[in-house]
Amino acid sequence: MGGEEKKKYINRLKSFLPLRTKIDETYKKSIEAIQMGRPVAWAMINAWYGDPILRAMELETVYPENFGAICAAEGVAESYLNRADADGFPSHLCGYARNCFGYVSRMTKELKGEIPPEAPVGGMPKPIFLLSSNIGCDARYKWFQALGRYLDVPVWVLDMPIPGVKELFRDGVYERCIQFIVEELKEFVHFLERILGVKMDWDRLEKTVHDIEEMNRVWFEINELRKAIPCPMHSRDFWSAMPPSLFLAGKPAETLILYKEMWKEVKERVDHKVSSIQTEERFRLLFSELPPWHSLSVFENMAERGWNFVIESWGYHPPPPLDLSGISNPLEHIARFSFHFHTAYFKDALEEGEYYGYMGYPLLKFAREYRCDGAFFHLPLTCRSTSTHQLYLQEKMKQKLKIPSMIVSGDIVDLRLFNPAEVIKRMEPFEESMESYKKLREDRS
Repeated sequence: MGGEEKKKYINRLKSFLPLRTKIDETYKKSIEAIQMGRPVAWAMINAWYGDPILRAMELETVYPENFGAICAAEGVAESYLNRADADGFPSHLCGYARNCFGYVSRMTKELKGEIPPEAPVGGMPKPIFLLSSNIGCDARYKWFQALGRYLDVPVWVLDMPIPGVKELFRDGVYERCIQFIVEELKEFVHFLERILGVKMDWDRLEKTVHDIEEMNRVWFEINELRKAIPCPMHSRDFWSAMPPSLFLAGKPAETLILYKEMWKEVKERVDHKVSSIQTEERFRLLFSELPPWHSLSVFENMAERGWNFVIESWGYHPPPPLDLSGISNPLEHIARFSFHFHTAYFKDALEEGEYYGYMGYPLLKFAREYRCDGAFFHLPLTCRSTSTHQLYLQEKMKQKLKIPSMIVSGDIVDLRLFNPAEVIKRMEPFEESMESYKKLREDRS
């Protein structure tokens, strides 16, 4: 009896599997590149800002943030976190960063630059340079700079101007931001040409940019299908399928084909009213922000009770499609697409008088459009940028949309800070709250 597999209540898509495999291929290719004498870069999430250029320069790239999530999911993060603590980094620092510090500390201090044998998916080989950015996270500048304690490699920082909601629509602000980003990209290209000793292939860059935009258009359409009742795709499948877009795992043209296959599977579920959970869809929920990568199994407990997670944090989703057919300069193309990712919801936010546009407003829009009954806020104790607005959003959803929310503290990497038993214990009382507010919304309509 003890060997029986526990029943799964989330109805997983088949099409997520080849997309998930793309992540493993990324790490494998980076190791192969080092073995062949070719360079590798480490990069932060940059919302398709620097990534197209890295791909066009045929530079294999791995992402410490993604690697931190993998280490958490595979159960090996704790040893790296402990090593980072021992090296003097504070325990309240970003879990991704601490995992990275511990990994690099072990790699450089004990293994003379070799990849730790316990590292999942083959590990991250030593990079030729680090690509940092200012997007989203206030630990970013110092994180890659602090890696200089272990790695003697240059750091390049991509700056992204993010004006406020009202400020964006002042005369000339939008175009000045685009001009700034284009100049940043020009300098980045010159930097890469110097350290790699090769010139940019502009035709390849143009093709890469086109493929990235088309890939994200299809990925956006997949998530639009999730507005259907019952929802055909659970957050578990979203998190598994998201990295090839956000981290550009594999060639964008190949990944595009896989997303098209996912669209077909999700559309077929919509047409036949197939739910992404095995039980009746009693409640539709929004998830915010970063998931507890080490404890995703807790979502099976929720699915068993009829909780269907239909939409997630906006920062992991592709932006709404943007017509850039009249833009011929690939650097301007990148600038407008990446800037659009950050500001796509600013116009709607302005019209609704919601000025917390960068992190807050999109979730209000999602909760309404995906007809959510409740919101589940995961409050990462080591991630300030994804936790500062959650109490604000909780109040806004209750006031404007009559949608209740449940806040659970935890962490993205450190299993010791998340308590699945607490989540399970609070489910029944929260169901009563969702039922009550559902009746209130019905009475209002």
